[in-house]
Amino acid sequence: MARKTGTSKKVTTKLFVLDTNVLLHDPTCLYRFQEHDIYLPMAILEELDHNKKGMTEVARNARQVTRFLEEIVSPAELSIQDGVPLAEYSHKAATGRLFLQTHPITSAITAVLPDTKMDNQILGVVSHLKQAQPERQVILVSKDINMRIKARALEMKAEDYFNDKVLEDTDLLYSGVLELPANFWDKHGKSMESWQKDGRSYYRLSGPLVPSLLVNQFVWQEGATPFQAKVIEVAGKTATLQTVKDYSHHKNNVWGITARNREQNFALNVLMDPDIDFVSLLGQAGTGKTLLTLAAGLTQILEAKTYSEIIMTRVTVPVGEDIGFLPGTEEEKMTPWMGALEDNLDVLNKPDEEAGEWGRAATQDLVRSRIKVKSLNFMRGRTFINKFLIIDEAQNLTSKQMKTLITRAGPGTKVVCLGNIAQIDTPYLTEGSSGITYVVDRFKGWEHGGHITLARGERSRLADYAAGVL
Repeated sequence: MARKTGTSKKVTTKLFVLDTNVLLHDPTCLYRFQEHDIYLPMAILEELDHNKKGMTEVARNARQVTRFLEEIVSPAELSIQDGVPLAEYSHKAATGRLFLQTHPITSAITAVLPDTKMDNQILGVVSHLKQAQPERQVILVSKDINMRIKARALEMKAEDYFNDKVLEDTDLLYSGVLELPANFWDKHGKSMESWQKDGRSYYRLSGPLVPSLLVNQFVWQEGATPFQAKVIEVAGKTATLQTVKDYSHHKNNVWGITARNREQNFALNVLMDPDIDFVSLLGQAGTGKTLLTLAAGLTQILEAKTYSEIIMTRVTVPVGEDIGFLPGTEEEKMTPWMGALEDNLDVLNKPDEEAGEWGRAATQDLVRSRIKVKSLNFMRGRTFINKFLIIDEAQNLTSKQMKTLITRAGPGTKVVCLGNIAQIDTPYLTEGSSGITYVVDRFKGWEHGGHITLARGERSRLADYAAGVL
């Protein structure tokens, strides 16, 4: 036990020394450390200056951090040496202080690590602060794993920056689907109301499970009479369920495609619903995300005339070595990245054997004329009106890029995000910080948004087995 007398009172707030990569990753990180203090070594200001040139995301973030710092330290009456309070600039979200290095610091670390490298200078600053303020925790925050390893080897506390993570554990990510317990109707059916309208059954019920239900969440129950429904309203202690349309039956086929499992049926229900403006589909390779989306898009464009055309885009992150620049127009440059589109169109164009070769070619030309492939690089400032916008491989997008894309939607446009968080190719994103994880979490429960996690692979027995064991 600690002695009660004769000891100095330990400071409860921590001092976080930020690495440059944290500032470049999230410019608002200066306001995300609540009551704790932040310290910026001079080496970091140097690195920000080196990174500010250009039009990349990193350069934009460097300029934004610099603007934030100028706003904080510019008032003439402030003494930077005493720390600048952050409460005024963060709307009281951060109540700590910002300290900048104001004098040269020498450290014993230079005997172990060369002082010429910026990372080692920052570690020297952390070591000096740890000795100068033994009564408080001094912690290095860095996105660089090697930097954190070096810090721990030198007996310093080091942490990753987690504030951008939507979830620590992606198993907790909203799936859009809920299995009802066996005793559901016993506990929720006492004061239940039911009615029928436009060929659908509706149930208004109350019970212990109601508060945890979300609008546009799908519920199901197996048994003698299987039950599949969608939550269309949650008001206080009551919830209203609407039975789903059965897209597994051939009479309800969508461009010749029928649902092969429960989740695909739920996915087609949200894709074909004109009241749902935003859809996100997650699932491993071969679960049918792209095929279902294209089938739903073509049906609503060429048959129902709900939308004028499909616009498809994706992040151009190569799996292996980059093959270099590609010739041609924007559409031609994007063609190699759109192999998934071509493969799925081949499947969708197979039906109608009676039409003959000329008829199939005419249908194929009509379908191609209604699908536009666009690059992400030219999305800023655009507005898509009455379009069916598909964002493929959305797990490789950051939350900021996702916001840029979704806000392109004008009147009458539907946005569909497809992704597999187990296949992230971007080096700086994880399952918890991916843009698709971010939108699934933020859009859940919105009356015009729907999400389904597709569980079963339907591509082939080989693909399904490989996804599970490799």
